[in-house]
Amino acid sequence: MKRTIQDIAYHIVWAILYLISLLPWRVLYCLSDVVSPILHRYYRPQLVHTQLTESFPDKDEAEIHNIERNFYRHLCDLVVEIIKQCSMSRTDMMVHLTFSGHEEMMAQCNAEQPLMLVMMGHMANWEWVASLQYWLPKVHCTQVYHPLYNHVFERVFLRLRQQYGGETIAMRHTVRRLLTLHAESKVTVCGMIADQQPKWEAIHHFGTLLNHDSAVFVGSEQIAKKVDCPVYYASMTQIKRGYYHCHFTPIILQPKTQPDFALTDRYLQMLEEDIRESPELWLWTHKRWSRTPEQWEEKKKAQH
Repeated sequence: MKRTIQDIAYHIVWAILYLISLLPWRVLYCLSDVVSPILHRYYRPQLVHTQLTESFPDKDEAEIHNIERNFYRHLCDLVVEIIKQCSMSRTDMMVHLTFSGHEEMMAQCNAEQPLMLVMMGHMANWEWVASLQYWLPKVHCTQVYHPLYNHVFERVFLRLRQQYGGETIAMRHTVRRLLTLHAESKVTVCGMIADQQPKWEAIHHFGTLLNHDSAVFVGSEQIAKKVDCPVYYASMTQIKRGYYHCHFTPIILQPKTQPDFALTDRYLQMLEEDIRESPELWLWTHKRWSRTPEQWEEKKKAQH
């Protein structure tokens, strides 16, 4: 019975989102402009303000407020762009998000090393990066995702991410699935968003990001070292409203030659450079720095 209700809810939600997506861009962005100040007032404004102030101590209150306003505007744009995704054609998507560096990246692949990892952050419109499959039709494009607690929206986002022909891999299955694809010599690109805050049991390393000690996922590095595959960084920039560009840059091409956490720290450095360049494009409503190295050490001691 519960499954039936969820199925009905999913089809209703998808139908509503699809109908909204048929509205012209200008109408959707008008809706975004209306909602943006409301979201700014009621959706985690104190968290955003605190994290921005701590991250940019050199900026005055007026500059921080300007970033906040632009961030909430972009956040609302992001919502309508994801909705628009429901009905965007292949041609439209390839106009609204372009890629560069992907051909050089794929030149690193061969029969002995068919796997390529791509690390990125919650910058610009990260959801659209799944359309890389359009640009690399002969490559198996995959992306790692964290399952949502709401089963209806879980199905909606899976449909959106898989509509380009790629594969989505639940986080808990990442290692096994990628090692299987590697063993099969299947040329694969796997995208990983690694700037979320891990749960306590998943913390193995703290790096530095925007003047903070930052717990960071190290799964990408662990996989890369295991098979010694090249790792690239996807830098997302906004050309203009609704138009983005993604460029791939090497982080480390031979991970096994590097000390532990060198790859992860370099990723954080590249991410910070992007955030400082366009701070309004990062996801500031995510509670990023609620765990500290001191708390982590205390928890490790308590376990022993």
